[in-house]
Amino acid sequence: MQNEAPTGVAYTSQNQSVAAFVAADKVAFYHCAFYSTQNTLFDYKGRHYYDNCFIQGSIDFIFGRGRSIFHSCEIFVIADKRVEIHGSITAHNRQSANENSGFVFVKGKVYGIGGAYLGRAKGAYSRVVFAKTYLSKTIVAQGWTNWSYDGSTENLYHAEFKCHGPGSKSEERAPWAKELTEKEAAPFLPIDYIDGEKWLPVLL
Repeated sequence: MQNEAPTGVAYTSQNQSVAAFVAADKVAFYHCAFYSTQNTLFDYKGRHYYDNCFIQGSIDFIFGRGRSIFHSCEIFVIADKRVEIHGSITAHNRQSANENSGFVFVKGKVYGIGGAYLGRAKGAYSRVVFAKTYLSKTIVAQGWTNWSYDGSTENLYHAEFKCHGPGSKSEERAPWAKELTEKEAAPFLPIDYIDGEKWLPVLL
């Protein structure tokens, strides 16, 4: 899936070109590719499963408030050299502690051109987990950002679990970033996280 709209100025509506808008519940994608720059995949709401997919972008290119697992997916960053601000791979928009949503990346690969954050705080309870994922040097040392969000970082859930590669070094991570234990990561890793045992034909 590709949006071929011409791109304009980064961080403006002129550069936002959604390749896919996913708003239904219980949706699965297998071996699909999503190409665009800013706001590539609008994972709006619902339970979703992406398996062995390729997702390309530069700024907030996986965004929304879905409850989704990205299993063995390749995330390819295209940095916009016209701006000094690094873009973010994810911008999750969870708004409250009662909202059961969040993006989980398991056993994938993140690489690309230039630098990027794993995610930024779009909502006060933004929840994103990268687990057992290869992170290349594309990931900047801070890892996560609260750019454009001026609220408290207390309730943000930006986490990593057993990631590897040069971009996984945690020494300079954002102060609210979490390195999960086995017990903390356990609820996010199986397809139970999206109730997948009830509707998905395959298991992780």
